Amino acid sequence: QVQLVESGGGLVQPGGSLRLSCAASGLIFSSNTMDWYRQAPGKGREWVGDISRGGRTTYTDSVKGRFTISRDNAKNTVYLQMNSLKPEDTAVYYCHVLTSRGMVWGKGTLVTVSS
Repeated sequence: QVQLVESGGGLVQPGGSLRLSCAASGLIFSSNTMDWYRQAPGKGREWVGDISRGGRTTYTDSVKGRFTISRDNAKNTVYLQMNSLKPEDTAVYYCHVLTSRGMVWGKGTLVTVSS
């Protein structure tokens, strides 16, 4: 059974930084593209970015230049480094992977950007 567990969320002031982690199990991690999504209060789930098995990254326009996705295949973990955080980045952040058996989501971690 594939499982994804996010961690690292919390309260941060505008302009601050956080690093989220997503630990994966039950899959051949290095063979999968990993995604980050987020869902702000009262809004739908939004794709943030992804990292391919080869390490290529893509991002939604609103986070380009501020967020960086990386992966450590030895630890089966994907990271989301978030810098220059803004109040509009406040959301629950989810890790996601599409496997041969379907989509798998973590339970999410809450990021609150507020002074």
